[in-house]
Amino acid sequence: MTDFNDKQIEILHVAEKLFAEDGFDGASIRNIAKEANVNIAMISYYFGSKEKLLETLIIYRTSGMKMQLENISREDLSPTEKVDRLIDLYISRINKNKCMYQIMHFELSTKKRILNMDSFMEIKAQNSEIFNKIIEDGQDKGIFRKNINITLIPTTILGTLTHFHTNRFYFEKTMNLDTDEKFESYVENELTHHIKQTIKALLAHEN
Repeated sequence: MTDFNDKQIEILHVAEKLFAEDGFDGASIRNIAKEANVNIAMISYYFGSKEKLLETLIIYRTSGMKMQLENISREDLSPTEKVDRLIDLYISRINKNKCMYQIMHFELSTKKRILNMDSFMEIKAQNSEIFNKIIEDGQDKGIFRKNINITLIPTTILGTLTHFHTNRFYFEKTMNLDTDEKFESYVENELTHHIKQTIKALLAHEN
């Protein structure tokens, strides 16, 4: 299920906000329904249980990336330029969907409840396949070296960004990033530039 009507999307946005603020256990279907201005029966009709609502929310956020990856892969750009675009995409999506990543990290790491993640894993695999083809195209053209663990490249990008966000208090103090504007600007500029340099150094042929 990746096609959603306006009311479903509104419910998903409210659920995302309340799950992030109150945790999965703390956010009730009643409160979600109230804030989305719908009745509980409508949520049950569209999504079934609260667990199914969370599963759908994860799919909703993940499925949007496939189209963006496909657009990058089709653009008339060099493999190196495509990698830059990939990194921009990953960083912008994490910054835009902080709540979703916060929820996913907690639920998948604690394993407090059994979630059916088959659809999520299928979409993630499709996204990885598009990403891999972009890197492999650079390898075929002799721009990127062959002996690269492509699977770990997104992990390197996301890991660096996640670490920076997780340790925000430390970086605020040591780098004088004492406002949201300064912090976000640093992520958008210096940190993004650092990640691009790191990944391109990993991909480049050794001199």
